[in-house]
Amino acid sequence: MPGYLRRSPFVVSYWMDGALHFENYLTGKKITAAPETAAILDFFSDWKPAEAVCERWKQYTAKSLRKAVSGLAKESFLERSSRKNLGKTETEKALLAWREWNPAAAFFHFSTKDAYSAEVTPEEIEAFTQLVKSSSVPQPLKKYPGAPVVKLANGKYPEEFPTVLRERRTWRKFSPKQISGQAFAKLMHLSFGVQAWEQIPKVGRLAQKTSPSGGALHPAEAYVLVRRVEGVSAGLYHYDAGGNRLQQLRRGASAAEIQKDLAGQWWFRDAAFVVYLTAVFGRTQWKYDYARAYRAVLIEAGHLCQTFCLTATWLDLAPFCTIAIADTRIEKKLQLDGISESVIYAMGAGMKG
Repeated sequence: MPGYLRRSPFVVSYWMDGALHFENYLTGKKITAAPETAAILDFFSDWKPAEAVCERWKQYTAKSLRKAVSGLAKESFLERSSRKNLGKTETEKALLAWREWNPAAAFFHFSTKDAYSAEVTPEEIEAFTQLVKSSSVPQPLKKYPGAPVVKLANGKYPEEFPTVLRERRTWRKFSPKQISGQAFAKLMHLSFGVQAWEQIPKVGRLAQKTSPSGGALHPAEAYVLVRRVEGVSAGLYHYDAGGNRLQQLRRGASAAEIQKDLAGQWWFRDAAFVVYLTAVFGRTQWKYDYARAYRAVLIEAGHLCQTFCLTATWLDLAPFCTIAIADTRIEKKLQLDGISESVIYAMGAGMKG
């Protein structure tokens, strides 16, 4: 065990199913181990010679301690000082920049990435079939029997906006027709575009959009995989929210690509385009240095998606949205590190089929 060792800064532990689990949320390594393992990891809170563990626990054999320490290093729970790029990889630097958000937000972030299989398998379909047979669907409404009641108006509204709200639904069948360039432009601008700029003294210029954002920081970015949009060549684009324009990152797009990106959901493959919504976390972290702000980022993605779906419905398009995405696959395509900027949502539209 040459050199020095130190505990990785990305390790958490928890009890589950009667066992103590240790997890490095950056590397994805997970182990179950005895409570003594926590003591060893605590011992290496600072750089120490590997052999120092033998002096600390003289009641155990040196061989067993070396084996334990070597195993923890192999599984990434201990870092070796001899590692050439220690603390210098892009992922390590990006995650260390999360500062006060660690470990709560980072643990959730990594634990929920790539949670879906590449294809919807027969086993998954059968599992849902068995679930329906074995337990009933949860009740969709909560009531308070016996509580005083105040009746409200009848809920019949003939105006356009209530009609749009009622007609919104998730579409799974699309026409092979192109979406008009005008409808596409309206949809992107009203959903993701900057509507105005507000100058705040001693702060700077903040964007105003149709959806709210904590501190008006707007961490979201929109990338578009276009297949059938009038006036736009098939390809992968970044949407410039300030200039209301597309910046081409790559040519070409296919239905098969959409299906793979959306975790095998073949019912979305024929959409005219798909938007991959990402979060640039540093924008929110700049002001909100506590892990709860991660919730705000996710909630804001929901705001944007609902605006997108309602606007698409108003334009007589067929929208959809999904969180069942192939995170790492999409991030590699967009050349993102998955930490400082990460994909968090997908939505798209086509003509009604």
